[in-house]
Amino acid sequence: METCELDNPFWSSLASRHRALAQRSGGVARYPADFAPFIGVRDADVDVGEALASLVAPGETLLLLGVAPRVSGDFQLEPFADLAQMTCAEPIPVIDGPDVIALADAHRADVLALTALVYPHYFRPRTIELGRYVGIYQDGRLAAMAGERLGMDGHQEISAICTHPDFNGRGYARRLTAMLSNDNIERGRIPFLHVSHENLRAKRLYEQIGYRHRRDIGFWALRRA
Repeated sequence: METCELDNPFWSSLASRHRALAQRSGGVARYPADFAPFIGVRDADVDVGEALASLVAPGETLLLLGVAPRVSGDFQLEPFADLAQMTCAEPIPVIDGPDVIALADAHRADVLALTALVYPHYFRPRTIELGRYVGIYQDGRLAAMAGERLGMDGHQEISAICTHPDFNGRGYARRLTAMLSNDNIERGRIPFLHVSHENLRAKRLYEQIGYRHRRDIGFWALRRA
């Protein structure tokens, strides 16, 4: 498979769309802690010793995707199961449903409450600032949301696709994912996403609406003692 920016998505995003946010040392870059717990390396052979010491706080855990370096000393690399990386090349039919609104600072508390309930591991107080996030409100509550997280020149990650359990089965996640995906396709960007192979319900949904498996991609936790 030809190497592309999707094979090293954290680094690619920090080196392009989010370069203004990147905390960087040599061939290592990370997001500020209140945006995302992600760190990327330019390639697996980068000498990360001094860079990691300057970028990762004692006791902190960050995540790597696609490419991991060799570490030693105070750092430990723990592999997780590979994720499925999926892309969508064609517009998705948008089903009817309630109004979709842009989520902004006024909705931050609702966004954090929903993600803490159903998407707890990766969302941070300022993740909503990484791209556009959209949602559906019902009965005064944020019922579902989806947004844009990692971004590169030719690709846009669709992320935080989640529905409150009280509103499951209404097609809200499908509606939001289709709308964001289609808008990016119109802008000339290929939408992509990551999903655990164990999350069969979500994986089936993405396949049904037109996302296709691109590759399995490595996923690691990087911990500093």
